[in-house]
Amino acid sequence: MVRWIDVSMPMYEGMLAWPGDEPFAVRADRRIAQGDGCNTSCLTLHTHTGTHMDAPWHFIETGSRLHEVDSRLFFGEALIVDVSGKDVISAEDIPRNGIRPRVLFKTDNSTFPIDDKFRKHYVALTPDAAERLVEQGVKLVGIDYLSIGPFKEPGHLTHIILLRHNIVVVEGLRLAEVPAGVHSFVVLPLPLQGLDGSPCRAFVGMEEE
Repeated sequence: MVRWIDVSMPMYEGMLAWPGDEPFAVRADRRIAQGDGCNTSCLTLHTHTGTHMDAPWHFIETGSRLHEVDSRLFFGEALIVDVSGKDVISAEDIPRNGIRPRVLFKTDNSTFPIDDKFRKHYVALTPDAAERLVEQGVKLVGIDYLSIGPFKEPGHLTHIILLRHNIVVVEGLRLAEVPAGVHSFVVLPLPLQGLDGSPCRAFVGMEEE
């Protein structure tokens, strides 16, 4: 039996957002309490709200847009690498053996409260770590904060290296309950056409007897 763990950020007004991004907002549309026949709502959100996927076009002008990403990447085994206690993730933290096409990094970021304010000093990948993932043939990489690269990284180099090589990036995961190892992984972006990314729902599946 597989136990599925939701590793997505909950979405609500006032939730954590990248500085400068449009904040998540909800506007009541119809309400039964006001005499309408049903309850409906209107949402305002950024393509990189909460747990989300970066398509290559996010940083590469000639890169694939979200609808052009191979959806087979959204389902399958992922290697969860626990680098808790590290300030950054460098090439030496990337396993040389047992690598999978999907790699998720569990860091101290996953211990931050859900209602936390934005932190500039989160754990992120260095460019040499990104290069190592390219060398190892990784196709999807995920991390447990809103960016795979350091805050205000010059030239957005970590993103550029990954996306230039068509490595899909999933950011904003919540991996505190997930142990290191190889587990099933599902990440579901919205079927948005022609865009740079999308909010996602993501799950890690663990085998249980």
